[in-house]
Amino acid sequence: WPPDVATSKMVQRLRYKRRLSYNTTSNTRRVVKTPGGRLTYHYTKKAGSVPKCGDCGQDLKGIKAARPRELAKMSKRLKHVTRAYGGSRCASCVRERIMRAFLIEEQKIVKKVV
Repeated sequence: WPPDVATSKMVQRLRYKRRLSYNTTSNTRRVVKTPGGRLTYHYTKKAGSVPKCGDCGQDLKGIKAARPRELAKMSKRLKHVTRAYGGSRCASCVRERIMRAFLIEEQKIVKKVV
């Protein structure tokens, strides 16, 4: 059974750099070859999520996906769109709100007249 020494390859074993030894989302890593030829782990950052609309839960367009700490560093231009309810509601929900408010006002006027 001993495999041929010529065909079998030595596999380099890697060890964690940090103390966390479980395969969790905060402990994701990539195998990277260093200039010296060694294989090491590079720890990856968690992917940020795109903000969702507060009414319908749809992804908001024109807003960067980022982790909370990066969001704090980013400029306002990247975190909202130039519209009423910019970084909080989607365009269709804002349109719906405006229509609802307008129709309610119109109803009030009609009630006064009648």
